[in-house]
Amino acid sequence: MVKIFTIKDLNIWFGSAHALKDVSMDIYVNEILSIIGPSNSGKTTFLRMLNRLNDLNHNCKMEGNVKFEEEDIKNIEVELLRKRVGMVFALPLALPLSIFDNVAYGVRMHGKVKKQSLKDIVEKSLQEAYLWDEVKDRLNESAFKLSGGQQQRLCIARTLAVEPEVILFDEPCSGLDPISTAKVEEAMVILKQNYTIVLVTNNVKQAARVGDRTAFFLNGELIELNKTENIFTAPKDKRTDGYISGKFG
Repeated sequence: MVKIFTIKDLNIWFGSAHALKDVSMDIYVNEILSIIGPSNSGKTTFLRMLNRLNDLNHNCKMEGNVKFEEEDIKNIEVELLRKRVGMVFALPLALPLSIFDNVAYGVRMHGKVKKQSLKDIVEKSLQEAYLWDEVKDRLNESAFKLSGGQQQRLCIARTLAVEPEVILFDEPCSGLDPISTAKVEEAMVILKQNYTIVLVTNNVKQAARVGDRTAFFLNGELIELNKTENIFTAPKDKRTDGYISGKFG
């Protein structure tokens, strides 16, 4: 398996709060890595570290070594890193634009694109996000006319349009109904053929359904990381078993 991220001895503080403690792990190309754990376990902090979104918090201090494709992420220009490592947030962040312009937004920001090429990119991205068939006849309508689940898949399409290598999902289905959740999960499973996916979720069943490997975080520590089937059927740590069985969390 080819590594895309290598994390060693990672520590992150927000002021005096020690959010992540001595975390070491690898993330592989074309896998879905599910990250589970109770609130305040460090899951989202870890996710946001991968494309340096924590840098936006001036109280954040990071120590350790994090490499993206063998290059220290500190040495990668932030805008380029966030293009290569895209993120989909918990709540859909549709822009006050048309469906077409939402998807095209990032592509236009990163440089000039021919009109026909842009149309092709938008169509391809909507297809990959499992949304094309639902919106192909209404691309000029406001994105706000879409349902919550459709808006979330629109956000996925917007991320895909700039051709990232990694997609970070921060609880992308937390506000969605079961049918919309299933569509997003289906999209993720297909997308891993071409992208690496890191999924933070509070839904352990979702982690079990889509994750190739699962990492369990607790109080800022990486307690256990293994193949998903092993985590859910034969966890090595009692704390992992307690969390996935609902004894706490």
